[in-house]
Amino acid sequence: MLKSMTGYGRGEASTNGKKFTVELKAVNHRFLEVVLRMPRSLMSMEDQIKRLIQSRLARGRVDGFLGVEDCGEKTAFVKVDKALAAAYYNAMKELQENLGAEGKIKLKDIVVQPGVLALEENPVAIEEYWLAIKEAVEDAIEKLIQMRAIEGEQLFKDLRERVGLIARLNEKIMERSPVVVEEYRERLDNRLNDFIKDGSLDVARLAAEAALFAERSNITEETVRLDSHISQVYTCFESGEAIGRKLDFIIQEMNREINTIASKANDMEISRLVVEVKSELEKIREQVQNIE
Repeated sequence: MLKSMTGYGRGEASTNGKKFTVELKAVNHRFLEVVLRMPRSLMSMEDQIKRLIQSRLARGRVDGFLGVEDCGEKTAFVKVDKALAAAYYNAMKELQENLGAEGKIKLKDIVVQPGVLALEENPVAIEEYWLAIKEAVEDAIEKLIQMRAIEGEQLFKDLRERVGLIARLNEKIMERSPVVVEEYRERLDNRLNDFIKDGSLDVARLAAEAALFAERSNITEETVRLDSHISQVYTCFESGEAIGRKLDFIIQEMNREINTIASKANDMEISRLVVEVKSELEKIREQVQNIE
């Protein structure tokens, strides 16, 4: 099945009070290029994410975004700075003695001081987030591939129709080819008198004309090769692999053959058919640029 290189996919997954969101946007590119944006705290996972994407996609520029937000209840604990609390107590006691103040120093007087008590989240190793991030990335990739496949199906229908038209046009060129040879032979017969000088045949000139006739009139080799390239395109359609670059090469070869046919066959009808083939090849070439 053909796949387009353009598409979009979004995936989500949660773990340890964090929700990870991954977005992937893909556009045309000659090779596979992956560019990621993510929080600095998760940058250590960039290579793992890239490898995951590269294992599923063959071509295209993929711009990815990894976002993270808190969700659900947070796992937290209270941290007590005992040394700081003791310092506050000693300072208060010293001040009380210096001022001659009466009364007891109570615990509540100490715990309200800055830095004595602090609320902190339960630390989680970044590696523990990987399974959730991987799930979100795989979900986004799957949706991206699905979108590529849907667009690829439309490309396939259009390409199959155009390649079929080229095949029919090539058949008409093949049918016309013998007629061109015969018409050229008749013109050559009509010009035989031009090769006779003083009652003798100008052999050199006749040989040159005959050689030119043979070169220009025989387009069998080109039409056969064009037909072979058409068969190769159909084989690519059925391969189920990433065929964009291979199709691009085949289209170039098809264009080469049709240009040779145009230059060799000095015939109005074949020239008209060639123009139609070249028009379809150009449309196919544009479409192939978007195939993975």
